[in-house]
Formats: sequence, C-alpha cells, structure tokens
Amino acid sequence: MIDFAIFEISGHPVLLIDLISSILGLTCVFLAGRNSKYNFWVGYLYTAALFFLFWNRNLYASLLLQPVSLAINILGHFRWTHPKPEEKSSQDDKSLKVSMLSWTERGLCVVALIVVAFVWGWILDRLFPADPHPYLDSVVTVLILMAQLLSALKKWDCWVAWLLVNITQLILHISVGNVFMPIVSALYLINGLWSLSTWMKLYKNKA
Repeated sequence: MIDFAIFEISGHPVLLIDLISSILGLTCVFLAGRNSKYNFWVGYLYTAALFFLFWNRNLYASLLLQPVSLAINILGHFRWTHPKPEEKSSQDDKSLKVSMLSWTERGLCVVALIVVAFVWGWILDRLFPADPHPYLDSVVTVLILMAQLLSALKKWDCWVAWLLVNITQLILHISVGNVFMPIVSALYLINGLWSLSTWMKLYKNKA
C-alpha cells in the first residue's frame, strides 16, 4: 500500500503516492522542457500513478480523464519521433521540430476551452454534486488536457497553457490550506518559465 503518510509539513501529511506522482510529473515536464523524447516514458508511469491515486481516493471524475491523457501521451510519443519531411528538426532528422500556433488556431483553442470546460463542468455538477467548484475544476482539467495535446504536437504555445495551469493550481492549493502541493506547483511554474524560453530558442533555430 503506497497511500500512507511518510512525513508532515506544518501538520499536513504528505502521502507516498503524492510524492511519487509529484516526482514523476516534475520529471516528465522537465524532460519535455529540455526537448527530450524520454519525457513520454516517464509520462506513462505518471499516468499510471495518477490512475492509482484517483482510484484509491474515489476521484472518479479525474480518473475518467486518465485514458485521454494516456492517448495524448501515445500520440505525442509517435509525433515527436516520426516527423513528416517538412517537420524535421534541423538538429535531428528523426525528431519533430518546435512550431507555433497561428493566431486563428489560438482563438479556436480559447473557444474550444470555454465550450468543453462548460460542458464538462455541467456534467460534473450533476454527477458529483459534492464538488464545490465544478466549473473551476473543469477549466483547469480541460486546460491541462489542452496543454498536453499542444505539447504532443510540439507547439511552443503549450508552455503558455502550462503556465496558466500552474498559476491556477498554485492559487487553488494555497486557498484550501495545502502546504506540499503549492511547493510542487511553484516548481512546475519555474520549469514552465524556463521551458517557454528554451522552446522559443528551439523554434528560432528550427530545432
């Protein structure tokens, strides 16, 4: 059993599964930010850890989205390692180069985010009435999936989405009195800022 407290921070227990999933998640985004295809192998382990975490805590709304995350991870693994001729990196012809969304595509992403988040929030509100913030939870969840999808397509814009996720989660964790997760969210935020700059350099170098 890995769902037990291993230490406490200011009286708040930190569970082993929380620590494992946090380490895997941070490792995954760190490798992605460094343009390493190995982030996907860590991503598979991360998805499995989250599946166990949500299952053990009866968080079925989040659990239902893990197969979607897994599918996005598989898609990204394939796209990063099987680029079309015009998509090849200038540094490695077996790797997908970083690209950007057009402003039209960014607008469509915003519209899709609003529509899907509203629908998912409406579903959560009816299936899980105990959720105090179904629409806010829905926005964050859909934004995470969008960030994952953009990362799978190796779009620089994914880090903008990740920064929005990180800032929102940081605020949410602090507002409910969590101690450990704000630290993790802050590390995600730092990596997101670093990766935003790193991927811009890769984009300019067509790498």
